[in-house]
Amino acid sequence: MRLAELPVPTPAHDQYLVKVEAAGLNFLDTLAIKGRYQTKPALPFTPGVEVVGTIVSGEGAGTRVACATPAGRFGGFAEYALVPHAEAMPIASDVAPGAALALRGNYPTSLYALRHAGRLQAGETLLVHAGAGGVGSAAVQLGKLMGARVIATAGSAAKRDACLTLGADATINYTDARWVDEVRKLAPQGVDVIYDPVGGDIGAQSVRCLAFGARLLVVGFASGALTALPANRLLLANASAVGVLWGEVRKREPALARQLGEEIQGWYLSGRIRPLEASVFDFEDAPAALAALERRQTSGKAILLLRR
Repeated sequence: MRLAELPVPTPAHDQYLVKVEAAGLNFLDTLAIKGRYQTKPALPFTPGVEVVGTIVSGEGAGTRVACATPAGRFGGFAEYALVPHAEAMPIASDVAPGAALALRGNYPTSLYALRHAGRLQAGETLLVHAGAGGVGSAAVQLGKLMGARVIATAGSAAKRDACLTLGADATINYTDARWVDEVRKLAPQGVDVIYDPVGGDIGAQSVRCLAFGARLLVVGFASGALTALPANRLLLANASAVGVLWGEVRKREPALARQLGEEIQGWYLSGRIRPLEASVFDFEDAPAALAALERRQTSGKAILLLRR
């Protein structure tokens, strides 16, 4: 990956041109760069699927927004990006860019996952993997807001402490080979909902933590490996595994996506949720930032900041 000078793009009739303040870093960027993401953009391409910045074209000019780039097009790691009108969420000037991107993507993803896909109920036990990450930290806070008992996993003491500050009732080190046993000590009957953005071996081992009738939410594969689920464990627990892809929800159910986004904004403005402090990298350090994300060395929302 290298920096290059390109012409400022021209927006279509249903797009805004946004002057980028910060771009979100996501695991799908690392996969796309390696040619391993399900959407394979033609080379060369500009990574980045979400930005916060100011509209500089058309009727909304001057409005600060957090937004997604066109589906399958990427383009966020740039000074200017094109975004569909429907994907631009106005954001107040005093909201930090990392928080803005978390409120636009991480929190609605987790709210949809827990409420709609996972059917989480008050009093149930929720296990959140990578609880100090972007979507994981949102899931911890929202799980508590929904009345669940929350167990969060994280790979370092600092990240486990961060999970506790978010409201987690207990934390576990998932790099410990005995982490499943630790979960079973805290929840002898198993957990009701598992929120898994990690995948790989963590996802496969998670089925040993399922309570009867539990729901395993497949949110992503931050480990870089797909989850090979032992289906017999789902059978024995009468459990279900449910995929969660927020981008498809936004595309197929835009009214629901807007409703969830408005709920999240309301909770933020009332102080009921507070995103973790973002992991901020300079724009020029994008390769190192993506490497840190891939090694799980970031916490909260990871962003590239354009310093002008």
